[in-house]
Amino acid sequence: MYRIPFDRVNWITSIFLIGTALTALIGVPIYIYKFDMDWFQYSMFFFYAISSTMSITLGYHRLFSHLSFKAKWPVKLYTLIFGACAFENSCLDWCADHRLHHKHVDHDDDPYDISKGFMWAHIGWLMFKLKPEPPMDNVNDLLKDKLVMWQHKYVHWIGLIIGLILPAVIGYFWNGGVGALGGFLFAGILRVVCVQHCTFFINSLCHTIGKRPYNTDNSARDSAIMAVFTCGEGYHNYHHAFQHDYRNGVKPWQFDPTKWMIWLLSKLGLTTGLRRVSDERILLAEMREAGRQAERMTAMEADAPICAKANELLNNFSQRLSESYTELEQAISGKVDVSRNALNKWQQETRQLVRHIASMKRTHKAA
Repeated sequence: MYRIPFDRVNWITSIFLIGTALTALIGVPIYIYKFDMDWFQYSMFFFYAISSTMSITLGYHRLFSHLSFKAKWPVKLYTLIFGACAFENSCLDWCADHRLHHKHVDHDDDPYDISKGFMWAHIGWLMFKLKPEPPMDNVNDLLKDKLVMWQHKYVHWIGLIIGLILPAVIGYFWNGGVGALGGFLFAGILRVVCVQHCTFFINSLCHTIGKRPYNTDNSARDSAIMAVFTCGEGYHNYHHAFQHDYRNGVKPWQFDPTKWMIWLLSKLGLTTGLRRVSDERILLAEMREAGRQAERMTAMEADAPICAKANELLNNFSQRLSESYTELEQAISGKVDVSRNALNKWQQETRQLVRHIASMKRTHKAA
């Protein structure tokens, strides 16, 4: 069995991750048993949880890593302060790692490469450093940002004072020593553990379980469940297909509070330049992947034949999809005009094909 040398262990990070998790698992139940929680403690926990989560998703991720919109200094300052409270490193370091992830996804230079295992992508890459730190030559734009560099210099102090000490102080003024301990445990420690592991699950779970409607060239997957716990970050397959879009949940029914907040801030004049992918390009990606699924199902015929009727349906829909796909490509390139009715027709055909592919899969498994 391979053993990682002790000199490869990131001791400070490991002790912090393990220590906070044990404190939350042991300390929180004991506190609830002895003192219970009141509405104020719940409110402070949710305020801090939402602020730090949104600062990672809206700030660290979509604003600073992908430049999917521009923000005025109050938005940047808020997300940098509460991003520090998440204890996920400075914005500069976080963005450097994340940009590497997108550039080398599923390969050795991906910091949280899922091919190294679920636990490596989830938390192992933080606890063990198997390689020298890569040069930070992919964040030159952020090196020029004074607010980002201020946070990078004082990130641990900001996180300690605003993220751990301040909740205890507020709790003290609410309910003395008991309130101070509760503020530290709930809005401080427990909130940090919850926010961190929800973020980590995007790197691990959303590269393991879920659907890939836009791109099967990498392991990123869409998870509606993780979107709930990460303010919309769970639609990870879409994000890897169109990383500069300020939206992750691109469909109207998809849960993406970060997208809604960015849009709301734009109406207040605090964000501008919201980048978004056209409906035609999104549908084109869906159709491309539906076509790939059809090709894979057709290829299965050689190994385990499916019923002739099912195979005929599959071939017919594959042909229709190919024609629509070509037409849509021409529309995007400007060679032909595209109407909303035509776009809706293509979308319906794509969804119909996907449903038939799912039916073909069930038929194939039952055969």
